[in-house]
Amino acid sequence: MLTIVKTDEFRTTVTKALAAIWRFAVIALWTVRELLRTAWSIVRGPLISALNIAAALIILFEEWGWRPLSNLLGWLAAFAPIAALERLLARLPPYGALVALALPASLLLPLKFLAIWLLANEHFLSATLLFVGAKIASTALVARIFLLVKPSLMQIGWFAAAYGWFVPWKDALYAQIRASWAWRYGRIVKARLLSEVRAGWKRARPRVEDVWRRWTGREFPFSDRSRGSADISPK
Repeated sequence: MLTIVKTDEFRTTVTKALAAIWRFAVIALWTVRELLRTAWSIVRGPLISALNIAAALIILFEEWGWRPLSNLLGWLAAFAPIAALERLLARLPPYGALVALALPASLLLPLKFLAIWLLANEHFLSATLLFVGAKIASTALVARIFLLVKPSLMQIGWFAAAYGWFVPWKDALYAQIRASWAWRYGRIVKARLLSEVRAGWKRARPRVEDVWRRWTGREFPFSDRSRGSADISPK
């Protein structure tokens, strides 16, 4: 009889302990949920703003970096060796084109390791210039090569599917970003910078043309006089 009573007391004690643990767990989970909701409500606005700024910077890099650098290499294609190399790239098979697209980053990777070594040895300026230069060169090469080998790359099924998914998603994201204040402010800054550059070139151009004439004995290639002399030259 005594054993049965002790067993009932033990079961009652265990039941009460489990109930207390359950109540404590529910209270703890509810508290954590409320804390997370409060924290999210606090950081949501700044986090979204930060993501908008980051995305806007990426778009600005594409417009100010990717396209101009690609156009610069396109200008170099006027030289015969560069033009021949570009024709070779355009004729590559699909996976050869994929290798060519990855080649610039791999070729410039040693320069980035060298920049890290310089940074570790406290050559901060040299490391920064080398890293930025390698990044710019890599971006320019990738941008130009992609334009040349894109038709071949689109023959790869998984690449075409990924590209077809990425471009609409990117366009929708860019549409949202272009409506944000960060993007509008970036456009204002860009317009001001271009205006300052044009004004600075307008002020410096007479001196540049004068130095060019004194050193070469010819008119500056992009001056009105050189164009005028070319127009009146005998045919």
